[in-house]
Amino acid sequence: MSERINLGKSAPALYQTVMQLERLASESLTNAGIAEGFSHLLRLRASQINQCAFCVRLHARDALASGESSDRLAVVAAWRETEYFTPKERAALELVEAITLISEGQVPDAIYAQAASHLSKAEVSAIEWLAIVINTWNRIAISSRYPVKA
Repeated sequence: MSERINLGKSAPALYQTVMQLERLASESLTNAGIAEGFSHLLRLRASQINQCAFCVRLHARDALASGESSDRLAVVAAWRETEYFTPKERAALELVEAITLISEGQVPDAIYAQAASHLSKAEVSAIEWLAIVINTWNRIAISSRYPVKA
C-alpha cells in the first residue's frame, strides 16, 4: 500500500469537528437508551459493509469491552440468520445498513417504517446520526489508509 495523507493530521480542525460530532452522536445514543455495547455492534456492522479494517477492529474490541458477547460479535455480519438480536435491535441494524448503503435505493420507506414501528423517535434519530458518523469515520480511515497491523 502506498503512503497516504493522514486526514486527521493534515486538517486537525476538521478532524476535531468530526470528533465533536462523534461525542454528540454518542450522547444522543445514551439519551435514547441505546446500550453502549450494541452501539458498537451498529458501528461494527457499518464498518464491515464499508470494509474499513481499522474501524472493524476498533469497534469489535469496543463492543467486547462494553459487555457485548463474543457470540453476538461473531454473528453481527449475518444477524438476519440468527436469533441473537431482538426485533428492536434488528430494526436498528437494518436502518444502519440502509444508511450505509444509501446509494443502493436510498433508505427505503419499508425499512424506515420498520424502524419506526420498533424504535422511538429519539432512538431512530440517534441511530441515524450514529450511521452518518461511522460512515464519515470509515471514509476518513479508508482514504487515509490507517494502518492495521497484527
